[in-house]
Amino acid sequence: MLDRLYPLFGPLLRRLEPERAHRLGLAALNGAYRLRVSSRKDSRPDERVSLMGLDFPSRVGVAAGLDKNGRYLDALSSLGFGFVEIGTVTPRAQPGQRPPRLFRLEDAGALINRMGFPNDGAAVVARRLARRPFAGVCGVNIGKNADTPLERAVDDYVACFRAVAPVADYVVVNVSSPNTPGLRRLQAAEALENVLAAVLIERDRFAGRDRRIPILVKVSPDLSTEELASLATLAVSLALDGIVATNTTLERPGIATSPCTSIEGGLSGRPLLPFSLRTIERLRVAAGQAMTIVGVGGIAEGGDAVAMMRAGADLVQLYTGLIYRGPALVDEVRRALAAVPASATRRAGQH
Repeated sequence: MLDRLYPLFGPLLRRLEPERAHRLGLAALNGAYRLRVSSRKDSRPDERVSLMGLDFPSRVGVAAGLDKNGRYLDALSSLGFGFVEIGTVTPRAQPGQRPPRLFRLEDAGALINRMGFPNDGAAVVARRLARRPFAGVCGVNIGKNADTPLERAVDDYVACFRAVAPVADYVVVNVSSPNTPGLRRLQAAEALENVLAAVLIERDRFAGRDRRIPILVKVSPDLSTEELASLATLAVSLALDGIVATNTTLERPGIATSPCTSIEGGLSGRPLLPFSLRTIERLRVAAGQAMTIVGVGGIAEGGDAVAMMRAGADLVQLYTGLIYRGPALVDEVRRALAAVPASATRRAGQH
């Protein structure tokens, strides 16, 4: 039913200030789920895939940023997503940057955001996730607080992992957002190795008590071929479980005439797709076939998701396209991926 309703109320939401529309849209989705207007769309057996030791009902997930604090897991899952990634979560609660900090570029099917990781803090989010009825795959995207110096970033990532580990199915180390000053400098080999090695040590300590949690890193689409090769080599050497490609870009492709071109922040949506595809292709070559790659950035129709899978992705995530297309995009992407011949996707036969 929501597929039919969204073309009616979606344009009304987009008349509102973007952050307010985001809040109201999620609240409406949650209300529809609770009233059973939005019924859960179960996956078919041929959509299921096993990766990183986890069983995903389908390859299509929610990207981090849509549900920052883990409040809407069941409602989002009811749209047909196979997994939900929440966050970015930081050790301490923080408000993020001052509004306005989210801008629509409707003609381009894009957004610019400079949110700056607003969230309730790792401990609060972890308590909320511990009470969740949601039984699907839930990833948690973690970052450092804006006021934490880069030289102490490792402490933030370890503290955040420690807080969310008991309630996360996988954890993504976010070092690629352009909206926390200096954060992207952590993608440099030595700095990144320090962060990832510390998180992996903490993961191994936790695994001795409970279970092994897959660790992934989220990367920028603005890295050079050499930088991506270095990052992939490090990920392989550390036996990282996966790479999420990509975050938003500081470039402004395809929007040269937009009045929003000069706005600071990361660009997401349709113009990002070529950047994401290029990054995935380079990572697949550099990281080899064993590394799990999650493709995100610019999926606006089913064919975009297929292109990501053919570039080397194992899973895909949606965010900005969902804002513009609504729930119909989830079904479209699932159908498109299901129609791809097994030989065209790298892990289609792995279940």
